[in-house]
Order: sequence, then C-alpha cells, then structure tokens
Amino acid sequence: MSEKQDFSWGPATGVGSMPGGDARESARTVTGSVEDFPYLAELPARGPGADMIGRTIGLLVEMYAHVEPSGWRVSDRPGRDTRRAHSWLGEDLDALEEFTQGYEGPLKVQAVGPWTLAASLELRGGEAALGDPGACRDLAASLVEGLRGHLADVRRRVPGAQVVLQLDEPSLTAVLRGQIRTASGYRTHRAVDRQIVESALRDVVAVTDGPVVVHSCAPDVPFALLRRAGAQGISFDFGLITEREEEAIGEAVEGGTRLFAGLVPSTDAASAGLSVGADIVKGVRTLWRRLGLNPGTLSESVVITPACGLAGASPAYARAALAHCVRAARSLADNPE
Repeated sequence: MSEKQDFSWGPATGVGSMPGGDARESARTVTGSVEDFPYLAELPARGPGADMIGRTIGLLVEMYAHVEPSGWRVSDRPGRDTRRAHSWLGEDLDALEEFTQGYEGPLKVQAVGPWTLAASLELRGGEAALGDPGACRDLAASLVEGLRGHLADVRRRVPGAQVVLQLDEPSLTAVLRGQIRTASGYRTHRAVDRQIVESALRDVVAVTDGPVVVHSCAPDVPFALLRRAGAQGISFDFGLITEREEEAIGEAVEGGTRLFAGLVPSTDAASAGLSVGADIVKGVRTLWRRLGLNPGTLSESVVITPACGLAGASPAYARAALAHCVRAARSLADNPE
C-alpha cells in the first residue's frame, strides 16, 4: 500500500502563513500549537521572497524571477530577489528542524500550484505566463523538479516526518473561468481548458509518494477536478461553501478525500464574537446531517484549519486561532453528533 493510501492525518493544522518575521518564534508557535500536524510557516511580512509566490519561485529549477512594481517577472539569471527567497526559506527550514527534533507524524509544507503561479508570474513583456501555453508547461515542469528537491530536503531534516505537500491554488477558479486580467487591465486571459488544468495539476501531484492537499480560500473550489487530479485532501474556507458545492463535498468524503475545513477566522477583526470548541464545528455537523453522512466519520474525514493564512493576524491571535482549531477538532472527535 502506498503512503498516499496508508496515512494518518493530524486533527488540526494551519494553512501556511504566520504574522511577523521571526522564524524561530513562528516555528515555536506552530509546533507547540498544532503539535500533531505542524507545518513549515511562511512569513510574508519580511517582504518579497518570503511571500508565497516568491518562495515558490525560489524553488524553481532553471527558471528565475525578480521583483517589478507590478509583481514577479521572469529573469535570465538568479538575482538579489531569488537569493533572498533562498535565504529566507533556509532560515525557516532551520527553525523547523530545530523545533521538530525527534518528531514523528504528519508535517505539511506549502508551495504555490502551477496555475496560480502562471497567473502571478510575468513574462519579460509584462504579461502573465498564463497567456502562453508553452510557458505554462515549462513552469509546471520546473516546479516539479524544484519540489522534488525541496521535499527531499525536508525529509532529510525531519526524518521521522510523513511529509504532506500542500499546493496553494487561490487563482484556480479564476483561471478556469477566464477571469485573470491582462497587464492592461482592460481584458482577461482566455479560460484554460479544464483537461489541460487537470493534467498539469496531476503532473505536480505525482512529484511525491506522500499525500497532496490543494488549498484555495476562494469561492467555488472545483472539488471534482482536484480529486481527479489526484489530490488526497482539499483545503477551503468553509464559510464560502454554498449549496452548489455540497454534493461535490459529499462525493469527496465518500471517496476518501480528506477535507481541510477552514472554520476559524484568520484575522483578529473577523474573530469578533468567535465561539469556541463545539460551536466552531456546528456548521460541519449540520452539513453532515444534510448530506446524510455518518456522524462517526467526521473526525476521520475533516482536518480543522483557519479559514486562510494568518499573516494578517496579530501574533497573539494567530496562537489563539491555532488553539481554537485544536479544541474544535477535539470536540468533533469526542462528540461527532
């Protein structure tokens, strides 16, 4: 049985980003808060190269980029921005390694998926790579090679970990619908064929023998497409789910897909009046009843997360949000109904 099939998921984890710029403090918070499913935190407050796009560009093999006022743009050779991305990733990995000594269990790392990357990275002329099918293919292939080396490095540093790869694809729905704007802002890039999108995702998912989760905190997550591409988990903002997605969610659960349900607000302002424990998971329980699913499968099917990354939260609230996730997961396990 492959690792993708035979895997013990943790009950709660984070999405990826954390506030501030101290790698050791962030690693300490993550490993202490979600100790059964820690993750390699991203600290975008440090600047370009520490953001999710910049970090992933730093992973690419034989492709380079630099920062322009409009965003990241392809370069001929590695420059200061690429070196900075490498340096910050190394710092974050050092901190994670320090605080996971002797750890055995699931450990999540995040990278931007091929389609959000293609929608965000500009070619030399200033247009997104998304508008050039050849560039999209090259970008996906470079990402696969970069992820292969990155995952091997994480496994070497934390040898007891079962590494989970999360692909961040917040732009995926917009790519499928032709809603990504061109550089001029007056028109949009043509919608990419769903089969092409699925094929590229499948190629990236295949980079690892371990499980892959695809995350999107945008509305209308394409659950069925992601499952066909091989995702074993789908991470989403539970508050954005509508009745249109419910049938697809039910099919995903029955097919063994793990749901990473974003139930805890990701910023201090959004958390006003936040209930804790059982009340946080009330909506999940209601959905399970509406779909006619066995309540006993809840804790086996759902990982509790914040609604999105915690970069916009205060450090105190980021710690509290992760703690809320853990308590809510415990509530699901103790009282599924």
